[in-house]
Amino acid sequence: MTLVSAHRCLRRADIEHAIALGADYVEFDVQRIADGSLVLLHDLVDDPPPETLRYDQALDLLAGRARAHLDLKLRGGEIPIVAEAIDRLGTDRLLVTTGHDESVRALRAWADREGHDLQVGLSLGRGVKGFSLWHAIRVRTSELFPGVRYRSARANVVVAHHWLARLRVRRFARRHDLPLVVWTVDTPRSLAHWMRPGRAWLVTTNEPALALGLRAARLEP
Repeated sequence: MTLVSAHRCLRRADIEHAIALGADYVEFDVQRIADGSLVLLHDLVDDPPPETLRYDQALDLLAGRARAHLDLKLRGGEIPIVAEAIDRLGTDRLLVTTGHDESVRALRAWADREGHDLQVGLSLGRGVKGFSLWHAIRVRTSELFPGVRYRSARANVVVAHHWLARLRVRRFARRHDLPLVVWTVDTPRSLAHWMRPGRAWLVTTNEPALALGLRAARLEP
């Protein structure tokens, strides 16, 4: 059965809605703002809006109710963030993703030392806007052929944008027997493709109700 992660649940209402739908994971972005506070934001801004949730408030909402998919947008200080989530939710109710190889490496080493069976994914599919042509080619090549990066970072979950997954990364995950997270899948056609059993372990989507409906239809006798 393909699991569903409700994407970008950054407000209290978003988290409550995802829980009410029965999403398997509630996904949110974690940023550190200028005063050092951890908050739920996709894009880092100098003056977060008043409704911005603190990280600890989000964990309060999820504790005992749903699994968390933390997408870490920061560099450095990842271990205390994840340790707090483990304390509140439990290791088995947590998925951590990040686009930074060094963050994955640090978290996996810490988890090994502490005896946590923690799922940490290296996310592939970063934006290359503003990069030089040569730099953009290097990034995309490292994502289409991610073996060196995954071995170095020791990621134990493959996380890829859906078009990268279709091109080659899904085969990489299957060959190495790693769970595959595909993001961000929103159209009915694409969701129908990725929600088929065996295509992915988890799909991240802004349309969790549609994804869950497709899954339920497939499970009906």
